[in-house]
Formats: sequence, structure tokens, C-alpha cells
Amino acid sequence: MTTTTPLVNPRVIALAHYAGRALLEKVLARHGATFQQSVTLRLAAVADGPVDRDGLVGGVVDALKIDAAEAHSVVDELVAGELLTPQGASAVRITDAGRELYDSTSAATAPITARVYADIPEEDLAAAGRALTLITERANAELATMTAMTDATQ
Repeated sequence: MTTTTPLVNPRVIALAHYAGRALLEKVLARHGATFQQSVTLRLAAVADGPVDRDGLVGGVVDALKIDAAEAHSVVDELVAGELLTPQGASAVRITDAGRELYDSTSAATAPITARVYADIPEEDLAAAGRALTLITERANAELATMTAMTDATQ
């Protein structure tokens, strides 16, 4: 039986996203963390020092396409869990416990990611990266247009 490789389309992208996300969520569940918390914690972990809370929320909104209230709630969860701590009037920083969680989940997912990507030629990964980056940019532009149209009618 011969199978054909499908072209990249919304279904193929969604299947790849949800398969990867399911793997990550299995790892995160062992550490008592959610996907949303992981995305938020990563943004704080890779920052060079404290991050402006509104900037962090904006990054989460942009990454997850959720509303700001939900993103603020995730930040609040991380603060309550002592994974982030307030820094001054409007910033937060990652705590030692937050850094440990980020490092341990990153270490746990690294070999899984290596197995998933193993033996895929670099040129294929580069082509997929270019295509997915362009698709993301275009989808974000469409979302911004739709949001602006919705806001204008309200």
C-alpha cells in the first residue's frame, strides 16, 4: 500500500500541534502544571530579570490567543503557587521554585522532542519552519482584522 504525504493544511497543522501538546501535557501533569501555566512560566523564565506583568500577559494572550482576563488569572495562579513573585508595583519575576519547574519540565521534554524530530532532514525542518512562520503571520493578521471589525461593530 502506498501512502501519499499530505500538503500542509489546517488539519495537518492541528494534528501535529495537538499531538505535541498532548505529549507536553503528560509531562506537565506529572509536575502539577497546566499548558497555560507552562507557556506563561516560559516567558518569565527566558526573560532577563523581572518582567512587566502587563507585558507578560500580552505575551500569553499573543501566544495562546486567549483574553487578557484569562492570562491574568494564569499569572495569579503562578503567583499563588509561588512560581512567580511580584517585583515592585507592576512586575513579576520567576522564583527558584518556578525556575526548577521550568528546568525540570524542559529536561523531561527534551528527549521526547529529540525522538519526535529524529531523522527528519534539516532541509525539511527548515521548509516547514518557513511555511509555518508565514502561516502564523497571515493567520495573526486575519485575526487582527476580524477583531478590529468586531470591535468596530460593538
